Amino acid sequence: MKNERHMGQVTTKQMFGLMLIAYLFSIAMRMIWVYQFQDNPAFYWNGQLMINTNDGYFFASGVQHELFGLHADNPRTPGLWDYGLVFFTTLLVKITPFSLETIILYMPAVVSSLVVIPVILIARLYGESLWGFFAALLGSIAWSYYNRTMTGYYDTDMFSAMAPMFILYFLMKSTVDFNLRSALYAAIAIVLYPFLYDQGQAIVYAMGIIYAGYMVWFHRDEKTTYASLILIFLSLLPLGMDKPLTYVVHLILLMAVYFVLRQGRVKEQHLIVASGILFVLFLLLGNVFGLIWQKMAAYTITGTKESGLHFYAVNQTVREAGQIPFSVFANRISGSQIGVILSLIGYIVLVIRHNAFVLALPLVGIGIFALFGGLRFTVYAVPIAAMSATYLFFVIGDFFRNNRTKYLLVAMATLGMLYPNIMHIVGYKVPTVLTHSEVEDLDKLNKIANPKDYTLAWWDYGYPIWYYSDTSTLIDGGKHDNDNFIVSKIMQTTSPELAANLSRLAVETYVDSNYSVVSNTLFKNGQKDQLDPEIVLSQLENGTYPLPPKSRDIYLYFPYRMMDIFPTVALFGNLDLNTGKAERQMAFYPTRAVGNHDGILQFENGMVFDVNQGTLSSGKQKINIKYFMLTEMKKDGTTQVQARPYAADGGYIVVYMKNYGRFVVMDAETFNSVYVQMFILGRYDKRYFEPVVISPYSKIYRLKK
Repeated sequence: MKNERHMGQVTTKQMFGLMLIAYLFSIAMRMIWVYQFQDNPAFYWNGQLMINTNDGYFFASGVQHELFGLHADNPRTPGLWDYGLVFFTTLLVKITPFSLETIILYMPAVVSSLVVIPVILIARLYGESLWGFFAALLGSIAWSYYNRTMTGYYDTDMFSAMAPMFILYFLMKSTVDFNLRSALYAAIAIVLYPFLYDQGQAIVYAMGIIYAGYMVWFHRDEKTTYASLILIFLSLLPLGMDKPLTYVVHLILLMAVYFVLRQGRVKEQHLIVASGILFVLFLLLGNVFGLIWQKMAAYTITGTKESGLHFYAVNQTVREAGQIPFSVFANRISGSQIGVILSLIGYIVLVIRHNAFVLALPLVGIGIFALFGGLRFTVYAVPIAAMSATYLFFVIGDFFRNNRTKYLLVAMATLGMLYPNIMHIVGYKVPTVLTHSEVEDLDKLNKIANPKDYTLAWWDYGYPIWYYSDTSTLIDGGKHDNDNFIVSKIMQTTSPELAANLSRLAVETYVDSNYSVVSNTLFKNGQKDQLDPEIVLSQLENGTYPLPPKSRDIYLYFPYRMMDIFPTVALFGNLDLNTGKAERQMAFYPTRAVGNHDGILQFENGMVFDVNQGTLSSGKQKINIKYFMLTEMKKDGTTQVQARPYAADGGYIVVYMKNYGRFVVMDAETFNSVYVQMFILGRYDKRYFEPVVISPYSKIYRLKK
């Protein structure tokens, strides 16, 4: 603590005051989004603003199940002990007067802002609480951390950086005070961490390994070193028990071993042997290197599968799973390129001056990995980057003899880094996942459907469908695997019979196979007797494939909001699974007119449509149009269609959706697809489908067979 006077010593009471100020600052920044949308009725449901992340509805559905018994037939609804988020949300709804909607809205802001506590505590370990305060201000709201913990972002990401920072604090504390109790607290935090955020387990593994290396390198002759390692390695061991038993047993074991070690009766050589054995067991049973590789490969390896059939990989279309430029990486971590460079320099200085900060290397490393693995990894590095940059400001400030000058420099430099992040928050006007009108449609479906029924929709809308309609889905935000092919094929096929038969076969197969991946089951993917998918689909289209008996109703959900991503949706089904190559060149371009001169329309995507001549120009290319169609939805839900024919051999069709003020340019085959016909044109085959919910925002059809 020799640097306390140098860097600004504060009392314990003052430290808690700084924590409170930083915490309230973090909360206040997250209330900007609420202020911006509080008067917009389109974002409210049940008297409260809705959340703004799709995945949040996964956890919220689990809470609904625990509180109200909903989703009992949904095989993927999370249980009370599967995720700490479900457990704590359920508890809060039961013990507080707030509604479920209110708690899931504000919980991310309340929980994620707790990151200021370990940041300030870590700084206080070195007698530098004011440094921790400035770092907490920056780290709690920096770009990436804010994006994934803002008000309404109801997800386990609220624990992503906050929980590891508590682990880091206790690990570092044990290296400073050399007290076995600090190692115990770190071990307890490690045990509980997967309950809060299981996706970051590889990071905790890495922190444990580096902690072991640090302790052995710097304190190899200390008996406490090996006692501490025993507790840490024991906490990292997977016990292989069901939740919550594994947490209870793990904590009891830790406490028992701690009390034995605290007596100091075990010889040092025995401690060394015991810690070594536990380390080996941890590496073997924890599949440490395999887990780290899997996490890296999941975000760096893309493409179709090389064994069996060739399905399209989701991470080829998800932005957060791709490489990002340095400017984006820098903005996400520190708010600017200068800021992240200062953070990297500051971290090097930190490790040199306080070697224990090497324990934060996994958090820094995973942040740097974001350059290759995608946006989501930047969040882990934010608190450490904030601590590193502000520490550098203090180091520079030490060159000034006058403390006022020094702290003015630190304050101004921190403000300079805060500014771009605050501006980002003000401009980051993320809408809710669905609007009130869209939820109304799903609520109508909820009143019609049975809880055991299925709604087939693209995976982006899976969790909200669970939450608002109490029906199950075939694909969702966590199960977007090979079955994306099936849902995509249903939407883009030109055959209503194939869409109907494949829908029935897929759902019944999913239920009867104990919720296995339907595509793998139907086509026997990767097996010796693998089937040709084209033959199976052909049989379904001509009605010769024997369908299983109907056990539940199936609904097809076509939202208007899917129109912009329909080309991406189609990628997964427009595929020859035997080769992995696209079956055809598809054209589907939603756009708007930005100019109209004597019937020559200029589209915002650069295309020019000559209504008089029936031609479409893109650059130097000019093609003939087959039809120009105008659609208008009437108050009774019917869609009126007017068609103007042009060239019989025209390659494209232009549709003007009058209610939306939008044009769609598409090829003829896409025009005949199930999605275009049933949503845009309101046309459906009455032999197979019947409309149950029709609105400008979505069309929902029930499968009749």
